[in-house]
Amino acid sequence: MLWALGGVLLAAAAGQAAPAESLVLARDGESAYTIVVARDAIAPEKTAATELQSFLKQVTGVELPIRREEEVPERARQIVVGPSARFRALAPGVSLEGLGHDGIVIRTVGRNLLLAGGRPRGTLYAVYTFLEDVVGCRWWTSRESTIPRRPTLTVPPQNIRYVPRLICREAFYRDAFDGVFAARSKCNGHFERVPPEYGGHYTILGWCHTFYELLPPNQYFAQHPEWYSEIGGQRKFEGAQLCLTNEEMRAELTRQALAWIRKDPAAGMISISQNDWHGRCECARCLAVEQEEGGPSGPLIRFVNAVAEEIEKEFPGFLIETLAYTYTRKPPLKTKPRDNVVIRLCSIECSFAHPMDTGEENRTFREDVEGWSKIAKNLYIWNYVTNFSNYLLPQPNMRQLANHLRFFVKHNAIGLFEQGDAGSGTGDFIELRTWVLSHLMWDPARDERQLIREFLEGYYGAAAPHLQAYLDTVHDAVEREGVRLPCYVTDTSPFLKPDDIDQATLHFRKAEEAVAGDPVLAKRVRRARLPLDLVWLTRYQALRRHAQVNGKPFLGPEDGPAACEEFIRVSLENNVGQYGEGRPFEPYAEILRSRFGPPATPPAEVQGRDPEDWHDFQQTEMSLAGLGTWVTLVDDPAASDGRAARMPGGHTNWAAQYPISGDVADGSAWRCYVYARHEGKAPTGTAFLMGIYDGPGAKDVVRHTETLESGSDGKYRVYDLGVHVLKPGMYFWVAPPGNADAVEAVYVDRFVLVREKQ
Repeated sequence: MLWALGGVLLAAAAGQAAPAESLVLARDGESAYTIVVARDAIAPEKTAATELQSFLKQVTGVELPIRREEEVPERARQIVVGPSARFRALAPGVSLEGLGHDGIVIRTVGRNLLLAGGRPRGTLYAVYTFLEDVVGCRWWTSRESTIPRRPTLTVPPQNIRYVPRLICREAFYRDAFDGVFAARSKCNGHFERVPPEYGGHYTILGWCHTFYELLPPNQYFAQHPEWYSEIGGQRKFEGAQLCLTNEEMRAELTRQALAWIRKDPAAGMISISQNDWHGRCECARCLAVEQEEGGPSGPLIRFVNAVAEEIEKEFPGFLIETLAYTYTRKPPLKTKPRDNVVIRLCSIECSFAHPMDTGEENRTFREDVEGWSKIAKNLYIWNYVTNFSNYLLPQPNMRQLANHLRFFVKHNAIGLFEQGDAGSGTGDFIELRTWVLSHLMWDPARDERQLIREFLEGYYGAAAPHLQAYLDTVHDAVEREGVRLPCYVTDTSPFLKPDDIDQATLHFRKAEEAVAGDPVLAKRVRRARLPLDLVWLTRYQALRRHAQVNGKPFLGPEDGPAACEEFIRVSLENNVGQYGEGRPFEPYAEILRSRFGPPATPPAEVQGRDPEDWHDFQQTEMSLAGLGTWVTLVDDPAASDGRAARMPGGHTNWAAQYPISGDVADGSAWRCYVYARHEGKAPTGTAFLMGIYDGPGAKDVVRHTETLESGSDGKYRVYDLGVHVLKPGMYFWVAPPGNADAVEAVYVDRFVLVREKQ
């Protein structure tokens, strides 16, 4: 017989008829049941028993005793937790073989309930599955839950056996680092700090890019340069890899890898993977293998297979992970990875608003996954579900989360690292994302729409329908515009038009009205509104100008500076942490404040023009890369608004940029100006560079080099970059010359666009 668990049909144990009797575990706050554990129960199974006891007490009001199996008569009413002699006696035909580390069995037999699973985590997961799917417990976050009150608790017949397809499941969000919450969410990945008593977690020894961790050049290169890449006829280690056809090197690396594993044999997986750069070996033997295999993945897989074969002799079942990354992304023509080898691929170039299994936007990555899945038993996908440029902006990718995940599982993924907003506590519906992704990784057949609806209703109460309408608005917008949605987004204007933002704002107003009388729910809704607030703050001037030009009401905050301060306050109250990957919030807060400083003097180039025919983008609207190091915001009396973006002369990074927004990518021709200056130390040479770059086309639209001969008089000069039809994905940029001896600093005041008259 078949029973359903979260939308997946699960087969009953062979030869066993499904039981027909319901159990009454508690009646009016009283119970005759005992929780029974094995005499040799391991720590996570003991935790499973205490967790069951604790939550059943919260639900029914009665605390069931926990006893070892030899202390409880077999005829007693009992909840058997964990594999044990008692389990086998009550269900002799139910096999616990093949459950792996996490598989579960939930079964009613006569008057008894059996909850067991594989070791170390299966029994704990069986308990959590029972509490969630049968009893109705919900753990929304590490701090917030819904536990029903049911003094009389009746359990319908249960006959479930389930083994998750993904053996390693990781939702890379800050809240999931809480080990207990991760265990209740059935996440067991590398960074989720699940303590041993809650089943522990997979650790990928070395994590990734481990060639030089295993064989450090400062330890080995002097004596064995032949172990490292030959590039241009010379052996080197700077910007290089290992010589993968050198058997002596392979023997030493294998010895080091085994030493790592012996220190932590419970980890489950070790990374033996290329460095995070190019520099593959070009020696004759390596190139010969490449020729035979059709590319650089050939020498890599042959090498990793050989190491994995040796590791398997001492540690059968231990997994060896390697990367199919940059130059090794294409699978080899002949060699197949061994069964204990895991191929890890990264989806960084994909569009996350488009499905993975169809369409042109994700074709390249899709074909690589499909190619590897044909020859590899095990894939591990490093997937991106956030916006690294700004965690705090809306990222409308939720409609594709399940599609991407199911595509990966269909193509042999056994591990999934869903990289989310680990650095922030206030990102785009991060509580919802953590919960939904955790449930989908455990059971990919779950209906993601139902999961989203369940979370919204359970976590936000009466605000749920309005928040669903908000999510529909922003997701409909990105689908309507048809734009790529990468995991680096600095500007929402390509997919969120002013009308979308107005509609989204009205939905949030209704959500707040619906929970106005509940301080807990009101706080949750207020936190969820922060990404929309940030859209208003980052596009404040443009949205106000749009409303004025089109005769529409302005739905944004009337007092911009006050709204900015409130956004900062609420963000800090909710432990915002970082606003983007590796980018602390505090400097960003100063950028936001500076958006509402004194207005700039209009440039001479726009005198007499209508407001809709020109745009003045100050430093506060620029995208500043390496804020605090490559570029800083400084007071500058020479600048039009008294502030400027300052870059030291010693680097060459395009640190001051302005990405073309939808406000100007309207098919018009624009004359493009840059206002910049430099502080020079030398009379001749390059002062700075600037231009417009077409990101999607990977080419310059225009590039200009300013020289020191123009003089360093402290005054801004206006640079005319010509007339261009601007498109989304293009951006202005200014960069120093990389010569600190010649240039002290480069300052950027503004980028100005003036519509060409027809």
